[in-house]
Amino acid sequence: MITIALAAVLLAAVDIPVARVAEDAKTVDRVAEASKRDLPRDLLKRVVNDDIELLRGHRSDGTYEYAGFERFEAGRISKSFSVQPRDERLEIRGSFVYKLQIDSPSRRMLVTKNRRIYLDRAEIEYIPVERGAAQKTQDVKIDTWLEAGQMKSIDFESIAKNATVRVYAKADEKGGYGNLDLTLVEARVIDNADSPYADAVASAKAILRALDHDDISSMRAMAKRMYTDLQPSGVVAGPSAGHAPAGEPAPTLKTDPELLAELQAIEDLLTGSEAERRQGMDRLHQLVRKLRSQPH
Repeated sequence: MITIALAAVLLAAVDIPVARVAEDAKTVDRVAEASKRDLPRDLLKRVVNDDIELLRGHRSDGTYEYAGFERFEAGRISKSFSVQPRDERLEIRGSFVYKLQIDSPSRRMLVTKNRRIYLDRAEIEYIPVERGAAQKTQDVKIDTWLEAGQMKSIDFESIAKNATVRVYAKADEKGGYGNLDLTLVEARVIDNADSPYADAVASAKAILRALDHDDISSMRAMAKRMYTDLQPSGVVAGPSAGHAPAGEPAPTLKTDPELLAELQAIEDLLTGSEAERRQGMDRLHQLVRKLRSQPH
């Protein structure tokens, strides 16, 4: 029991190197400022994606301190099988998945039509993504013939941290073997709106979008905002953090790239999940209050 408790404490203790991530944001800003047509996009994307993982509080088991998972497709794990006219057990494994998809390709080869396959049942052994959850088994009786070109989907009762799926099937005795594809659909990571690093993560995502569109001004504005968001409370960033020096007028809406980039980040949040929409509304309210407090 002591060993289990100690393991739980170690799992919960996530050390987030905030200072390192903040320095990365400064580096992104400086590299973008100095680059012409030689912007190292792939390198910057790797750095920013790594920083997002750090700010989410990535744990050793693949879960996060400040993020969760939702039933929206983030990727797929697929495996193909040749099914003989006898009882067979087909197995596939995956992590952070929520759905099994069984496909019968239209053709076995370039011109040969695929044979129908009988699906008896599916056994799903998995550990739910919720912390501390015990292993579960979900038995699904299928009892159907899958014709060429058809597909069958099975939703997991919970999103699985780790899953092993076994499908029991056999091909039609009259037609010989048939082909079958098993696919596990991976869940999408969703950031917690109440994370202390929610704004910094949103700015990092905006940097990735700016990189995709070669939007240097937005990239720099979001990098500066990200650096500012990661400063300790009470620390006021200097001009390099994107604030106008004393005595100079604040940029207008038409010329302020930071404001435009913030609006783009809010727009992206408002088209996301429910938690992201709430975060987007919070940031929109903050922006409106900030604009109202500025002198006209």
